[in-house]
Amino acid sequence: MENSESNNRTLIVDGMALLFRAYYAQSYGGYIRKTSDGTPTNAIFGFIHYLFDAIKEFQPTHLLCCWDLGSSTFRNEMYSSYKANRAEAPEELIPQFGLVKDVVDSLGIPNFGVPGFEADDCIGTIAYQISSETEVLILTGDHDMLQLVTDKISVIIMKKGKSNYQVYTPVSLWDEKELHPSQIVDMKAFMGDTADNYPGVRGIGEKTAHKLIKEYGSVLGVLENLEQLPASIKLKIESNTDMLYLSKDLATIKVDVPIECVLDECHWKINRTSALQKFEELEFSSLIKLIG
Repeated sequence: MENSESNNRTLIVDGMALLFRAYYAQSYGGYIRKTSDGTPTNAIFGFIHYLFDAIKEFQPTHLLCCWDLGSSTFRNEMYSSYKANRAEAPEELIPQFGLVKDVVDSLGIPNFGVPGFEADDCIGTIAYQISSETEVLILTGDHDMLQLVTDKISVIIMKKGKSNYQVYTPVSLWDEKELHPSQIVDMKAFMGDTADNYPGVRGIGEKTAHKLIKEYGSVLGVLENLEQLPASIKLKIESNTDMLYLSKDLATIKVDVPIECVLDECHWKINRTSALQKFEELEFSSLIKLIG
């Protein structure tokens, strides 16, 4: 993807998505890369590969990374079972959570995160804040982010394999899914999310949810036309209206988190000295070529 000097392009990296993806890719087969003192580094090693591959592919002028800080957020207060089905992070990954932020910082890339909010909310807020100044690309594996797509904000979904990306704009989102960005949330409100452990409307899956949204436009549109629906669907919705509203709230990425991003402070220029020091510390000799 070409980028002219006069045209700012900011890559916002979903740090958690990249780190988890890297951990599982790099521990496939049971081998965990470690430093000579026993510190696990496999996820960070893979994270750096993913990061530099995306930088090469999308040529950003500006770059930043967002993270979850702590396990509990305002969504847990809204719904105590939110993400309650998530397994504990693998033991070898835990020490890498803090260390990867040090690595990102050593590269000269700002880290962002706010306690009580998810990385998604920080990404959404910053994307909206800066999109009047720059084209925004969000790098993630999380399809929930598609709700953030606008004419100035694209979402890059990392797919299986190296350098395999799908870039979503309002046009490509409609072409593939026949949904507008805001309707991603309405879909989740009906079908729920097993990964995040909220049910939506019990008995309504993706196919029915899509049909409802396509016909009536939104959750509100469906509720205003309940009498038009088959009796079984109507009953399911009426029996789960509270959860429908709650699921919509849980699925909605906040864009008003108390966080501020100054675009000038995110200008991408690698800090080679500190990056080299950190790579040597982590025994990443094979990655030094990436930092020039």
